[in-house]
Amino acid sequence: MDEKYLPSDIEAKWQKEWLATDAFSTEINRQRPEYYVLEMFPYPSGNLHMGHVRNYSIGDVVARFKVMQGYNVLHPMGWDAFGMPAENAAIKHGVQPSKWTWDNIANMRRQQQELGLSYDWNREVATCHPEYYRWTQWLFLLFYKRGLAYKKKATVNWCNDCNTVLANEQVIDGHCWRCDAVVVKKELEQWFLKITDYADRLLEDLKDLKGWPERVKTMQDNWIGRSEGAEFSFSVPEYEEKIAVYTTRQDTVFGVSYLVLAPEHPLVDKFITGKPNEAAIRDFIKRVCNLSEISRTSSEMEKEGMFTGVYAVNPFNGAQVPIWIANYVLVEYGTGAVMGVPAHDERDWQFATKYSLEKRLVIQPQGQELSIETMAGAYDGTGIMVDSGQFTGLDNEQGKTEIAKWLEVHGLGKKRVNYRLRDWLISRQRYWGAPIPIIYCPQCGVVPVPEKDLPVMLPDEVRFDTGSVSPLATTESFVHCSCPVCGGEARRETDTMDTFICSSWYYMRYTDPRNTTTPFDSSKVNYWMPVDQYIGGIEHAILHLLYSRFFTKVLKDAGLTNFDEPFKNLLTQGMVIKDGAKMSKSKGNVVSPEEIISKYGADTARLFILFAAPPERDLEWSEQGVEGAYRFLGRFWRIIHYYHSFLTAEVAEVAASSLSKEEQHVRRILHLTIKKVTEDVGERFTFNTAISAIMELVNAMYVLKDQNVAVQPAFARELVTALVRLLAPFAPHITEELWHAIAGSEAGSVHKESWPAFDPEAVKLDEVEIVLQVNGKVRDKIVVPVGLDNKALQDKALEQQKVQEFIEGKQVVKVICVPQKLVNIVVK
Repeated sequence: MDEKYLPSDIEAKWQKEWLATDAFSTEINRQRPEYYVLEMFPYPSGNLHMGHVRNYSIGDVVARFKVMQGYNVLHPMGWDAFGMPAENAAIKHGVQPSKWTWDNIANMRRQQQELGLSYDWNREVATCHPEYYRWTQWLFLLFYKRGLAYKKKATVNWCNDCNTVLANEQVIDGHCWRCDAVVVKKELEQWFLKITDYADRLLEDLKDLKGWPERVKTMQDNWIGRSEGAEFSFSVPEYEEKIAVYTTRQDTVFGVSYLVLAPEHPLVDKFITGKPNEAAIRDFIKRVCNLSEISRTSSEMEKEGMFTGVYAVNPFNGAQVPIWIANYVLVEYGTGAVMGVPAHDERDWQFATKYSLEKRLVIQPQGQELSIETMAGAYDGTGIMVDSGQFTGLDNEQGKTEIAKWLEVHGLGKKRVNYRLRDWLISRQRYWGAPIPIIYCPQCGVVPVPEKDLPVMLPDEVRFDTGSVSPLATTESFVHCSCPVCGGEARRETDTMDTFICSSWYYMRYTDPRNTTTPFDSSKVNYWMPVDQYIGGIEHAILHLLYSRFFTKVLKDAGLTNFDEPFKNLLTQGMVIKDGAKMSKSKGNVVSPEEIISKYGADTARLFILFAAPPERDLEWSEQGVEGAYRFLGRFWRIIHYYHSFLTAEVAEVAASSLSKEEQHVRRILHLTIKKVTEDVGERFTFNTAISAIMELVNAMYVLKDQNVAVQPAFARELVTALVRLLAPFAPHITEELWHAIAGSEAGSVHKESWPAFDPEAVKLDEVEIVLQVNGKVRDKIVVPVGLDNKALQDKALEQQKVQEFIEGKQVVKVICVPQKLVNIVVK
C-alpha cells in the first residue's frame, strides 16, 4: 500500500466498483433481521447543499453499521420531483419542467454517488415519473372511494406569487411556506382529503411513537388541537335564526355579555344589510378577510370589532346580548361564532374594555371574593360558580359536566369534541404535479378516471402565463375528453395534487418500486415497514410527517398494509450554519459540497460533518474543522501503513498473556473503543463521540509506535482489522482501500464484514494506580495489583517515602481506603 493518503485516487475507484457490482442492492432475506433506514428524499433543485450532506451522512453511517451487525438493510433514495421551482425555471429559461427536473436529478444523483452513499439505486423513484404518479392517482381514487376525498367551495389560502392555493399547514406566520409572500384569502372550488376523520387516531397514537422527539410529538398534538366542550345555540328572534357556538368553558355561560361572529359567517350579510353603518362594516369585513389566519389569531394583533345592530338571546337566562363581528374569530374554527365572557377570558376582557361592553363575574376562586370594579383583568382559573341559576355553588369543573348534561336533556345542545385540524386542501392550480384523476360529465356528473386509464398523463406543451388558472386549464388537448361512463363529451379536472401527496407514501413504494400492477406488494411492504430509522429536518414535523401518518392509517384500513405508523424512530438533524446563520445564497455564506470533496475528498466531508456536533444540534461550519478531519484521515492511513508491516500470512488468536505491558494497554483501549463506538452509533447516535473515541485509539497506537515496541503479528492484525471496521461507516472509501491492502486483493468489502466484537476480558486491569493523600491532599501515587485487600493497601501506602515525610512526628488518626482508587491518611 502507498504510504501517502490520496483521496482523489481511491474514492473514484471504489465508487465505480460499488456501482458496477450493485454493492448495496437489497432483497428480502428472512434469515436475517430486517432494518429500514431512510433519509427524507430531496427536491431536485440542481445541487446538494451541506444540509443534504449532513442528512445523508447520518443515514449512511446507520445503514453501514447495521449491515455489519448482520441486518438485512434497506437504504433507498429518490426524488420529490414535482413542484413550483420547475415551473419557475420553465418561465425563466424557456425549458420544459420535465427536462429541468430530470437534468437536476442526474446531477444530484452524481453528487450523492460522489459522497459514497450506500444506496440501493435499483430502487430509485421520482415522483414525477408516470409510473410513480400513476399510483399517486390510484391512491387518490382509493381515498375517493372510501369517502375521504371530496370537492367543495371554500375560502382558501392563496399565494399571488405562486398563483396557487395552500393548505393551512403551508402558511407560516401569514406567509407562503415556499416563497414567503403574504397569503390572502380567496373562495374557490377545491379538493380536500378528510384528515379530520383520523384526528383522534393521529392524536392517540402519538403515545406509541417512543422513538420520536418529544418536540415533534408536541407540535403535532398542538396542531391537531383536540378540545372537549359543548355546542348550543343563541336564538336571534328578529331574524328567526339561531347562532351555534362551541365552547370549552360552558361553566361561564351565565357570564356571556356579547356574541362575536367571524366576518365571513353566513349570517353576517343578513344582519348588516340595510343598517345605517352597513358600508363601514363591509369595509371592515373586506380588510379583515385579507388578513392571514396567523395574523388574526396572534396574541399581538389588536382586537377590533363592529356591532351589527342585532341582538341574540342567551338560552340559559334569557338575557339579550349584542352580536358583534371581530377580526379574531375564524369561520373555519368551531362554528364561526364565539361567546364573549369578559370576566373569565383575557381576550374578551380587552375587547369589552375597548368597546365598553358589560362584564359579568360568574366564577369566584376558592377562599376569595373578586369584584368587577377592582379586577385588573379576567379571572380564568378554577372556582365556585356564582350568579349561575341552578348551577350556582357548583365547582366550575363539575359545572361543565352538569351544564353539558342539561343541554342534552333539554335538547338544546350537546357535548362535542372540536379540533384545530382542518381537512387537507390538496388542489393546486399548477402544471408540474400529479393530475387529479377526475372527469366532469354533463350527464354523469363527477366521474373517477377508471384505474385501467391511469396514469392521467401531463401534456408536454402548456402555457405558463395563465395567472390564477391552472396552465392545464388552457391546454385543450388535456381538458377535453370522453366520459368513461356514457362516452359523451366531458372535461378533465385541471388542478394537480399538492406535492405532499406524492411524499406521503414514497417510503412504501421503495419496498416494491417496479411493481406495474399495484402501488406495492403487501407482503413486501409488510416485510420492510415500518421504517426503523427516519432522518430529516424539524421543518417537516407537521406537514410531511402528519400527512404520512394519515396515509399509513388509511392504507391499513383499506387492507393494503398491516402497520399503523410509518416511522418507528425519527431523528431530526440540526441545520448547518456558517457565520452564525443558516447557509443561503442571499447571505453569501454557502459552502459547496463539491468544492470540499474536490479539495479534501468525500470521506473528509463526511467525517467533519459527523464529528463537528451531535446530529440533532445545529452545526457551525469550520474550515479548520474540515482541515482537522483531513489531517486525521492522513494519520489514520499512516498508522495502518505502519502496523501493516507487522502482519504475517498466518492468522492467529491474540494470546493476551504473551503481550507486552504496552501492547496490553493499547489492546484495552481498542476494546473500550469498540464498546463505546458500538453504543454511540447503535443506541445514542452520538457520532461525534464515537469518532472522538476512534481518534483516541489512533493516538494510543502512535504512542506505541513511538515506543518502538515490536508488535506481535496476531495483535497487529486484531488492531488494524478492528480499527478499519470501526471507521468504515464514517469514512467508507479510505477503509475499503485499506481493508483490501490488509486482507488481500481477493478480500470482500469491509462494509460486508462483521462489526468488531467487544471482549470484556481485554479491558480488565492487572494493576491499578492508587492516589495517596494525607489529610485529603495528594502526596503520591503508586501502582498495585488489582484486588489488593485494604490492610495490604494501607501498609503499602504508609511505607512510601513521600507519605513518610508528611506523617513523621504526627499521630495517624485513621486510614481511609477506597479500593482501586485512593488511600487517605488522616493525621494530627
